[in-house]
Amino acid sequence: MKLTVTDVRKSFGATEVLRGASLTVREGDLAAVLGPSGCGKTTLLRIVAGFEGLDGGSVRIGEREVAGLPPERRGVGIVPQEAALFPHLSVARNVGFGLPRGSSGRTGRIEECLELVGLAGYGDRMPHQISGGQQQRVALARALAPRPGVVLLDEPFNALDRSLRVSVRDEVRAALKRAGATAVLVTHDQEEALSMADTVAVMREGRIVQEGAPSSIYAAPRDLGVATFVGEAVVLTASRGRDTVTCELGDLLPRRDGATGTANGTADGTGNGTASETGNGAANGTADGAANGSVAGNGAGNGTAGSVALRPEQFVLRAPGEGAGGLVERVEFFGHDAAVTVTLESGTVIRARTRGDVPHRPGDRVGVTVEGPVLFFAD
Repeated sequence: MKLTVTDVRKSFGATEVLRGASLTVREGDLAAVLGPSGCGKTTLLRIVAGFEGLDGGSVRIGEREVAGLPPERRGVGIVPQEAALFPHLSVARNVGFGLPRGSSGRTGRIEECLELVGLAGYGDRMPHQISGGQQQRVALARALAPRPGVVLLDEPFNALDRSLRVSVRDEVRAALKRAGATAVLVTHDQEEALSMADTVAVMREGRIVQEGAPSSIYAAPRDLGVATFVGEAVVLTASRGRDTVTCELGDLLPRRDGATGTANGTADGTGNGTASETGNGAANGTADGAANGSVAGNGAGNGTAGSVALRPEQFVLRAPGEGAGGLVERVEFFGHDAAVTVTLESGTVIRARTRGDVPHRPGDRVGVTVEGPVLFFAD
């Protein structure tokens, strides 16, 4: 079912945790709420689940308002940070815990859910007899068994080591898609959000500040805060002309197809609106949807002071004398690519991503240029 969260507010004493958070998840989509610790994302999840009351706003699952309902009447499945399986119950009995006992289809539904998460034949095992990744998949099967309208995943991969985390999240996404479930994942892990979700909602200081497809969030962040939080970025002081952005790396081409739509917040994220990659509406009176000139280079005029955000894959390492001069400090080889840390003659440190064989070694002199349009944000 579709999930619609509108202008939700929540305070604990004098501390305002949610300040008008809004989120829309289409039926069958997986949305990731991405934000740093303390931004309010877990509180938002708990409000959707019914574990916390709200001070204002609306939570709808399908066409039904659920804000005043207890958790058991909301039709919500939960996958917690740790699997939280009952240690004295078998895998099958854990999966069937939320199903009516004695119902004719109970056993069949348990088997169906175990097959859905790739654990057919594991029903008789005990939790201690399966791996941590398998336990998380059992927790997902348990959440899916009652056919909830929405599945909520509260940083479910945190307890897993990195190599296992990657494989388990792929399996969890595949299971959710096979089930056709609407799901919300809460995470602080940018890679996790970008790789798993159909939609990413970036949360900051109690608000969703941008919501859109992962590629749009990365390529067209609404402000410098989103640009530096979602993926790596080197930020340099710059000024914007009519057709170029000028910084210590030269005259660069500004990106012109940034986020459009509504952006009623200020550049520091203190407003109530969100920036979306769809729509053509104006924001703060500008025709191109820029939020105070801070959306991917839009809305800035000649001589505008600001910052440019450069992604690691935009840096090109060349022969000395081509572009800005620099000294290679470190080379990190990852197999599929490499990261090269370079200190420019100005003292600025950049981190470039390169593919294939890396001819550079620490101590080498290189030239640095920038490839492709760049993100400019006005001060």
